[in-house]
Amino acid sequence: MVWTKTNSSLALSLVTVFLGVSLADLKVGFYSSTCPQAESIVRRVVFGAALSDPNLPAILLRLHFHDCFVEGCDGSILVDNGAISEKNAFGHEGVRGFEIVETAKAELEAACPGVVSCSDIVALAARDAISLANGPAYEVPTGRRDGRVSNMSLAKDMPDVSDSIEILKAKFMQKGLNAKELVLLSAAHTIGTTACFFMTKRLYEFLPGGQPDPTINPVFLPELTTRCPQNGDINTRVPMDRFSERIFDKQILQNIKDGFAVLQTDAGLYEDAMTRRVVDSYIGLLNPLLGPSFESDFVKAIVKMGKIHVKTGSKGEVRRVCSAFN
Repeated sequence: MVWTKTNSSLALSLVTVFLGVSLADLKVGFYSSTCPQAESIVRRVVFGAALSDPNLPAILLRLHFHDCFVEGCDGSILVDNGAISEKNAFGHEGVRGFEIVETAKAELEAACPGVVSCSDIVALAARDAISLANGPAYEVPTGRRDGRVSNMSLAKDMPDVSDSIEILKAKFMQKGLNAKELVLLSAAHTIGTTACFFMTKRLYEFLPGGQPDPTINPVFLPELTTRCPQNGDINTRVPMDRFSERIFDKQILQNIKDGFAVLQTDAGLYEDAMTRRVVDSYIGLLNPLLGPSFESDFVKAIVKMGKIHVKTGSKGEVRRVCSAFN
């Protein structure tokens, strides 16, 4: 077959659709003429809310991830349509930040009615959250439309803390994200906390006889069992990054290598040859002088994630209220 420009464009279109990443109609500065203050409004709301909740950066970053992994980055997780609401899915357990998005949306509706989508607010808020945690600054392509479907049954394939590394890689691949991007996006666990509920199996049911995961560093194990005792309060929060829970950095990758990962899925990144090599590349084990930039590569990964199955133009809507369809 002769590859013409048209054929190449068609092939690229088919590949991006197959991989779950849409490139259509998103661009940096999408609202520059229709609502030029859009990004500054979102930033002001996020920064203001963070003054009373130091965990907000992790909360908003997680919200963006969970939104994109079900039906694409379309704000479906924000909708409250009764018991079937997507936000009620087990895979979204503990996801928060909805009220921050609604606050930003209300201000945007007052300034620019019917212009800025809720799904774009989620993506912009995650960017601003990372900045608050001393993470890299980056530009967010916008122009998403909000989806018209929200159902908890659609979230059944969310990545789970008990997933093996092979299952995890497969779930990310279904969204067009490779093993390197799996490592980079998992490294977002450098900020925030998790509940003891998600640690129970790893600490007390991992091996026959109630033995813990043997990959946990023996120095770290008693810390975890003290924070999350057997039959204790499953809602107790544990920092996912033992050393810098509120600073966005690559410390968690060193933790993973040294056996200080809190989540089983994070620990699994060092059990697979492909993902282990990615981890090693960022902590200087492969080439200390010429290793890749974690911050730069993370930005590429999260921007790519933000393009998963986006709706644009007439394929979606701009909700007036983020928790309800128009």
